[in-house]
Amino acid sequence: MTAPAAPLGEAGLIWCPFPDEAAARTAATALLDARLIACANILPGMLSLFSWRGQRSENAECGALFKTSAEALAPAMVRLAHLHPYHSPAIAGWTVAADNGTLAWLRAETGGT
Repeated sequence: MTAPAAPLGEAGLIWCPFPDEAAARTAATALLDARLIACANILPGMLSLFSWRGQRSENAECGALFKTSAEALAPAMVRLAHLHPYHSPAIAGWTVAADNGTLAWLRAETGGT
């Protein structure tokens, strides 16, 4: 068995909750069409417990994990903020090490270099 190839570089991930699966799908489709992401994993049936404006609350939500290139990470986050139905959506993005194949795929699908 051979060891996996060392990471070539960085990719981007974005985590964001949505009020429902339809809203997550709409945002994902727009980001895919704009070539700002290569993939969206939509996770329905999520329970969110949170504090908002000093009040504790909970809601059923849908989570989404968006996969992108490091180069497209910031533009994808900005576009997602405009697409999102919440007034103040929680959008978290970060870079991660990616293997050669994953990085090549993300860059090819998002126009990264």
